[in-house]
Amino acid sequence: MKIILLLVGKNDTSWLRSAVETYEERLGHYADYKRVELPELKSVSGMSQQQIKDKEGEAILKNVKVSDTLVLLDERGTLRTSEEFARYIEKHSVSGTRNIIFVIGGAYGFSEKVYQRADDMISLSRMTFPHQMVRLVFLEQLYRAHTIIKGEPYHHK
Repeated sequence: MKIILLLVGKNDTSWLRSAVETYEERLGHYADYKRVELPELKSVSGMSQQQIKDKEGEAILKNVKVSDTLVLLDERGTLRTSEEFARYIEKHSVSGTRNIIFVIGGAYGFSEKVYQRADDMISLSRMTFPHQMVRLVFLEQLYRAHTIIKGEPYHHK
């Protein structure tokens, strides 16, 4: 199974970028992983929040095939413990899921078309975090999930 992290915008904070790269490197030992960063929209000053969400949604959906499993990281998604998330990843891995795409959207969230296409939604917290921080937290949890699956001592109960 290939895991794709699809992101709207780039991470321009050096310390976060470094931490993200650390977890991506660690994750590479366990999974077929790829990060895809969509460029931020240009000339948005005259656009409404809805127009921005719709344009970002179009860009997201261009990167998703019919056969892909699309999972949105969204505050309204299902909250899971680290162990539950590990079982979620393992279930997809053994069930024949070919590509699972986790998406972190833009500042205003997702368009209705993206919500309609989504196969699932996961929440990391009911709190709101900067999107660059969500990248790091999610990647750490993805790495943690793989160490749980392998029975390695990274995760402590």
